[in-house]
Amino acid sequence: MTSTSVSRLVPASPDEVWNLIGGFDSLPDWLPYIPESTSLEGGRVRRLRNPEGGIIVERLVAFNEAERQYSYAILEAPFPVSGYVSTIRVHAVPGRDDVAEVQWSGRFHPTGATEDEVVALFTTIYRDGLDALHTTLSA
Repeated sequence: MTSTSVSRLVPASPDEVWNLIGGFDSLPDWLPYIPESTSLEGGRVRRLRNPEGGIIVERLVAFNEAERQYSYAILEAPFPVSGYVSTIRVHAVPGRDDVAEVQWSGRFHPTGATEDEVVALFTTIYRDGLDALHTTLSA
């Protein structure tokens, strides 16, 4: 199994960040790559559409409000992976009330692509996503 992880400091308290990103169906609120999300199965599944019309379906597999984190699995996507599980976490920064660290990580098996290609793909997705989150919180 292959994995990658990206962390980013963002200009808001951990609670403010979690209030924005902690909802499983909230990606369109901060991630420009996902302008549309439809909640299914009582909020346990989300059907995402990217700007090109591609569909990604993901299932919530773990949620912890107190620890400000959730994990999800990809059920359907145009990505060259299987067994994909990702986690988004919001951490407090010791001594700072106005900054949080957000970590986005994933593990998966490459299928039809090299390990390096798939790690680069998801590292870029996570990095660009956290950069977009920073921009949203800076506005």
